[in-house]
Amino acid sequence: MAHTLAEKILLNHAEVDDLAPGDTVMVRVDAVMANDVSGPLAFRQMEKMGAERVFDPEKVIMVADHFVPAKDARSAALQKRLKEWSQQQGVVYYDQGRGGIEHTLLVEEGWVVPGDVIVGGDSHACTYGALGAFGSGLGSTDIAAALAFGEFWQPVPETIRVHFSGRKTGFVSGKDLILAVIAEIGVAGATGAVLEFVGDGAGSLSIDERLAVANMAVEAGAETGLFPADEETRSYLAGRVDREWSELRSDDDAPVSRELHIDLADVEPLVAAPHSPGNVVPLADVTGTHVEQVYIGNCANGTITDLRQAAAVLRGRKVHPRSRVVVVPATQAIYRQAMAENLLDAFVEAGAMVSTPTCGACFGGGMGVPASGETAVATTNRNFRGRMGSAGAQVYLSNAYVAAAAAVAGELIDPGELIEAPPQ
Repeated sequence: MAHTLAEKILLNHAEVDDLAPGDTVMVRVDAVMANDVSGPLAFRQMEKMGAERVFDPEKVIMVADHFVPAKDARSAALQKRLKEWSQQQGVVYYDQGRGGIEHTLLVEEGWVVPGDVIVGGDSHACTYGALGAFGSGLGSTDIAAALAFGEFWQPVPETIRVHFSGRKTGFVSGKDLILAVIAEIGVAGATGAVLEFVGDGAGSLSIDERLAVANMAVEAGAETGLFPADEETRSYLAGRVDREWSELRSDDDAPVSRELHIDLADVEPLVAAPHSPGNVVPLADVTGTHVEQVYIGNCANGTITDLRQAAAVLRGRKVHPRSRVVVVPATQAIYRQAMAENLLDAFVEAGAMVSTPTCGACFGGGMGVPASGETAVATTNRNFRGRMGSAGAQVYLSNAYVAAAAAVAGELIDPGELIEAPPQ
């Protein structure tokens, strides 16, 4: 029987002879991840189950990243609990100042290889699909079960195949490509399915750009977003992992539920206007919108690629008096690389604040909450009402070029008004 990439990965991790969309199977995990928010909740559920030890300490990763640095005594207590539990269980623990934002970190640290199944106590675990792994975000009870038994129940999803052809132009980035997909199918268009990104356009994307695309698959309702592994993947993993892996691909005759075709040359810079990632409009439709805060960072758009794009706009310029800017490198390693390339100096000279790696402002947990009535432009993945901590704020999602240009102008503008378009 012909199978899609997602089905092949699940079949390799389940004790069944075959499977198809609509089946529900018990799936073995290659790694389980939780953070300072989801971890303590899962530990409590483990205790209720009577489970005293994790299934395999070498396959469990805990990351302090959401309330980092701790904003109050309660968040500090969560991090204390996470650290003490990790030490007791003998699992890998990335402490503050030693890791970064979980999804970027796990990819960077070699925890993810193509064909893996990785579950995380965070909805954006779909980010691991950038490397061809089945990443799934689970709730605290399911994470507790995965911690205790190393497996979880998974409905076999259908596949929506997204054909990317051609090459990007101008100021278009991976962020715009996933916004283009969401604009076409909606925020629930991939419910019960995975998004599989194929074609020469998909193959032309760097791993950083694939992270941005896969990260927001869940914003279309998808279980995960998958890029088949290729030479770009192999080059990225060289020297980063010591595990064997293979380049799984969908069978040519594997049935899919839907196919989309997007020519990258036709994609322009896009913005998700308040209050939904599905409220996608061309940047040109919202130029002139005044901006009080710009946030550049998060689990898929705090990469060195995003920081270089932002610095290209901000270098030699100043943040508009109307605006303030928070720049958040996704990991300590990215922070140091940005420092070595003098990107951080460009940000500070422009009048931006540079933060330690943290999820804080992305989900309204601190480190940059906008005030009621203010407008923010963010390279993050969600702009629901109240997402960044203020129900009265307006949040626009964009790529790093657009965000940085808004910081300089104090309003949304075409980055081409400030710099020449980069070669793609």
